[in-house]
Amino acid sequence: MNPGDELVPLYGEDGRPTGEVVPRREVRARNLRHAATAVVVRNRAGEVYVHRRTDTKDVFPGHYDFAAGGVLQVGEEPYDAAVREAAEELGVTGVPLRPLDEADYADEHTRYHAYCFTCVYDGPITWQPEEVVWGAWVSVDDLREMVRTLPFVPDTVGLLWKVVGDV
Repeated sequence: MNPGDELVPLYGEDGRPTGEVVPRREVRARNLRHAATAVVVRNRAGEVYVHRRTDTKDVFPGHYDFAAGGVLQVGEEPYDAAVREAAEELGVTGVPLRPLDEADYADEHTRYHAYCFTCVYDGPITWQPEEVVWGAWVSVDDLREMVRTLPFVPDTVGLLWKVVGDV
């Protein structure tokens, strides 16, 4: 199935599903409110995994990110979606995810209810080639500098900077 054809449940302002389901391409084209996950991956040394998105991503192509995540699929629970996305994007498996905040994010490119998580992982990182073109473990100090000087996805910074930026 083409990723643009995948069905996405819409979410209301109350952060709950509305019951309406539309193709992903319509969510993007009309900036419809949906739900997504974000997982900050840290290692035992306290470093954060940062990656650069491919230039073919449908939103914020080529930007850097310090969370793995993505859109909830029809019938999917947020925790399960976060586990799936961390495994798909970065190969992060076999570790529990700790829930953080739920929050809302909106700009001219995307609008969604976010389910945020974090985990500690010291295993191998394996990029999904359709989504990630570069990545590295970085210290929080180096991440602060990167966020100041490189294009980062604004939703991750807006939703999760407090999780890593104030450590």
